[in-house]
This record gives sequence, structure tokens and C-alpha cells, in this order.
Amino acid sequence: MSRRKPFSVIILSLLCAIPALILGCAHLGKPPEEIDNICRIFRQNRDWYRSAYRSSEKWSVSIPVLMAIVHQESKFNSEAKPPRTSCLCFLPGPRPSSAYGYAQAVDETWDKYKSSTGNWGADRNNFADAIDFIGWYCNLSYSVCGISQDDAYNLYLAYHEGHSGFRRGTYGKKKWLQRVAWKVQKRAKSYANQLASCEKEFEKPRPCCLWPF
Repeated sequence: MSRRKPFSVIILSLLCAIPALILGCAHLGKPPEEIDNICRIFRQNRDWYRSAYRSSEKWSVSIPVLMAIVHQESKFNSEAKPPRTSCLCFLPGPRPSSAYGYAQAVDETWDKYKSSTGNWGADRNNFADAIDFIGWYCNLSYSVCGISQDDAYNLYLAYHEGHSGFRRGTYGKKKWLQRVAWKVQKRAKSYANQLASCEKEFEKPRPCCLWPF
């Protein structure tokens, strides 16, 4: 015969759980501790692997390329924004664009993503939505600009300049941007090598449930 727990015990258990929930929520927006190692990123945020995997499968862009773009755009900071300009040399001025979140997506392009995918509730500071956005945009770069989906260098140039800018070659005179794109390509290769050594541990379902791939 089972015995019900006293009501006071249930209340005490809930009160004890609140601090843990608050700490857990506070941790969600923090960047991973080691952003240069994709294995450690996914070990710290296992849900991120599932989100990156889904985006990769959906848009045919590799996980390392997706993650290398996030690294470059926001360093995995969910609240990332462009630095403010200065006004009168010391007063903070407006930000140069509306870019925000993990993917540094601007308002107009984010709205196009939501309209195109039907993901109307998407938030730029939500990793799953941001990584899906990057996959969607890179897939468009393949369709519109003919860029191979594993060409991190040119995918990033198109991501930064926009598809019309990429086709006009606006990056041609931006040596700094070309150097950044090479960094993204180098990081994508590094991430690919790292992921090859650890991906199996993320593919295995946890004992309590199966991941809905």
C-alpha cells in the first residue's frame, strides 16, 4: 500500500528546486567555456548537437561549417550585438545594424527566414532557431549563388555581404573580410577533425529517452 507524501514535504521539495531552476536558466545564455573545441562545446550543451544535426540534415550544410559561422558571428553569445558607434567622440551612438543573437541576423533577413520556413516563433537568441537560420541561408547561397555547401570560405562571404553583394563581388576590395572568411574555413576544418573523434558519443541515445532524429 503506497503512502502519500505530506503536503508540506511536496512544498519544501518545490522550494528547494527553484534555485536549481534559476541557475539552470541563467546558464542557458552563456557561451561555452571552450569555443575552439566543438567536442567540448557539445559536451557542455548536448542539445546543441541535436539542433546542429537537424539543421545539417535539413539544409545539407555540414555541422562544422554551421558552427564555424556561429563562432565567427557571435562567439556563441546569445545576446551578441554590433558595438555602438560613438557620438561626439565620447557619447554612445546607434548600433550600425540590427544584427542580433547567435547568428547576428538582421531584422529584415530574419523576417524572411520566418516567412520562408513558417517558423514564426523563432528567436535569434535561441540556438536551435539560429543554427537553423544559418543552414537556411547557406542553402540559399547554394541555390542563388551556386556556392558549394561545404565551401565555408565563400558561404561566409555570401553570409556577410548578402547574395546580391556576393554576386557583385563586393568582397573583392575587402581584404579584411577575405581574411575573416579564411579564418571561418580554417575553423570549419578544425571542427570537422575534432567532431570526427567524438561524434559517436552524441549520436548515442541517453538511457532515459531516444533523440527524435
